[in-house]
Amino acid sequence: MKKALWYIVGAVLLLSTLAFAADRAASPVKVDPVKTNIVKAAKMHATGKVTEISDESIKIERIVKGDAETMEFALEKPVKNIIVSDSVKIDYMEKDGKLIASRVAKVILKKKEIKPAEATSASGKK
Repeated sequence: MKKALWYIVGAVLLLSTLAFAADRAASPVKVDPVKTNIVKAAKMHATGKVTEISDESIKIERIVKGDAETMEFALEKPVKNIIVSDSVKIDYMEKDGKLIASRVAKVILKKKEIKPAEATSASGKK
């Protein structure tokens, strides 16, 4: 009787381990979630002088490799404190064949200050 009891206990343990093993995958395959690529529009910039400006568009003239080029941009929102003949930097992107200006900023040219030591060496006197 004792021997039969040990066989039953052993069979229960053996079957229970098989039952727990069946719950888990033998070789788990990890599947990475699908990576989605978000396509961003390329932002570009142009610097030039304003030739025309309105609430909907701005036209600038810039020099590229010695040639004058005129570019026209549609404005997302009207710009303030920009007048004709101002130097501006425009951040823009191309959408549906149009150039859309996202940011228009005035370019302030810095004048180079000449120190007295540089002024005497530039004139040729020491």
